[in-house]
Amino acid sequence: MSAPSQATPQERRRFWLLLLTALVILGAGIGLRDPWPSDEPRFTLAAAQMVASGDWLFPHRGIELYADKPPMLMWLEAASFELVRNWRIAFMLPSLLAGLGTLLLVYDLGRRLWNRRTGLYAAGGLLLAFQFVYQDQRAQIDPLVTFFITAANWGLLRHLLAPSGGGGEARATNWPMYWLGCFCAGLGVITKGVGFLALFMLLPYAWAAWRGWNGVTRPDRGAWWRWLLGLAAALAAIALWLVPMLLVARARADDPAYPAYVHDILFHQTAQRYADAWHHIHPWWSYVPIVLFSWLPLSLTYPGSVPRWGHRLRAGDARILLPLVWMVLVLLFFSASPGKRDVYILPILPMLALITAPFLDELLPQRWLRALGLGFIALMGTGLLLVGGYALLSHAPGVARFAVRHELADGGAALWWMCVAVGATQWLLVAALRMRRALLAVGGGMAALWLGWGFWGVPLLNASSSASGLMAEVRSHLASGDQIGLVAWKEQNLLMLRHAAVDFGFKVPWHIQFALATRWQAQAPATRWLFVQQPAMGDCVDRTKAIYLGHANRRDWWMFKADAVVPDCVPSASVDPSPDPVAAARARRGPGMVPAAERVTSR
Repeated sequence: MSAPSQATPQERRRFWLLLLTALVILGAGIGLRDPWPSDEPRFTLAAAQMVASGDWLFPHRGIELYADKPPMLMWLEAASFELVRNWRIAFMLPSLLAGLGTLLLVYDLGRRLWNRRTGLYAAGGLLLAFQFVYQDQRAQIDPLVTFFITAANWGLLRHLLAPSGGGGEARATNWPMYWLGCFCAGLGVITKGVGFLALFMLLPYAWAAWRGWNGVTRPDRGAWWRWLLGLAAALAAIALWLVPMLLVARARADDPAYPAYVHDILFHQTAQRYADAWHHIHPWWSYVPIVLFSWLPLSLTYPGSVPRWGHRLRAGDARILLPLVWMVLVLLFFSASPGKRDVYILPILPMLALITAPFLDELLPQRWLRALGLGFIALMGTGLLLVGGYALLSHAPGVARFAVRHELADGGAALWWMCVAVGATQWLLVAALRMRRALLAVGGGMAALWLGWGFWGVPLLNASSSASGLMAEVRSHLASGDQIGLVAWKEQNLLMLRHAAVDFGFKVPWHIQFALATRWQAQAPATRWLFVQQPAMGDCVDRTKAIYLGHANRRDWWMFKADAVVPDCVPSASVDPSPDPVAAARARRGPGMVPAAERVTSR
């Protein structure tokens, strides 16, 4: 695939405008909030412990090893903190950069396979899609793995496909791009395990090359060893983490937590999780609503795109075949597993935007698509106006309960006014721009939603959503020299405490945590507090001598000193979460648990 021609001044201006718009939208809210449950706090906590302890190879959650995910995102969050020294910014930087990188890769593929206008349409369509922006405004693994899979697809397609205007004859190959694509697939594996899915692109390519489709490269048959180097490149990327992890785990095999970590992350959280999922169980068709609704407004183009895809496939256009078949294969892969989440198929979205873009010049002038776009923005604006207006005018008990639960002043009036403002803006755009400039109305309406949420809604909900308000209340009860231990805690509690703390395990059964904690507290009853989730206390705490901290993150929380503990009382094991024998055994050892937890802070 050759490089496209030089950009005109107008094309350069449009590109930089798109990039600036993406930066503002994807970056909305950065620095204005802390990590929100459920996933963000655990990744940021692990990153904070890497920075504090210097152990970047094995992520920790308190005193326990965290084996649910490979450490790539945690590494990047920790590295971001080392650069900016502010967790509110650092924990979001990987997602922001991954989102921008994904947009740039899709743009580059569009301009190389077709032209610069198509590249702009591809990146713009992706930026409009609801799920893409929603996930890239969150500090989760999915934006990062989407970037690595898209980067792998970018490298592979640059090798497998010829540039625009190609016929069926042989084309020059680009082996360095192929190897780079395979290497990025390996980086995707050590990000979330599913990076290998990018290599599914070789299946439709093999078929297209065999059938003589237009636009595919045809390497010399004697180059089989070059194809194998792609596997070596993928394995080399995986080895960057896997080899040192296995070597150090073997050196620390006397601690059962390390062999358990290796087994968990290499088998339990990968093949076993796919074949015998234990949560997020959904039927095979559950991704259909995601494809239809979570990818709005890009999905409004389906009625026009699908027949055009069919026409190009009948014409033998491999530029459509390879990404389209790859999307179907990935969708089938995830549909075959009983465990399903909407974010699993996020990596499909960039390729959908890519193969939709070549037809947008034909589709955008059509009245039916403009009407659908205006209707979508008007419907969203109507919904926001109704929600905001009802909450402001009705004084309904449910609205009041929502405001109390989320610690919103004045019954949450500021949040409801945000809904009204965004909804009114969307309706004004529809009314002012109408059919003639419907695309601007759709883009402006989506921008109003994300900017209103990021700069207005996020700061209002941060205290309750992140547990920062709850943990500020905890700190207000701690005198100088006081210590605090955590029982039945969540990641956001330790992360947002901003005070030296002791934990007694995370997966350890709650009644064991409580017993260890009260034993620790009894060693210095005058200065040691316990912070406990209500079910874990059972009947072993005198509530009249304890401090009720309130309801946060759907849970009730207490703190107390030793005089509130009922002597010789241990809570029933019936309220415990699923036990982890290795974590329980490690926690029972006692003193070794303290130093790592005490070093965790949030800045």
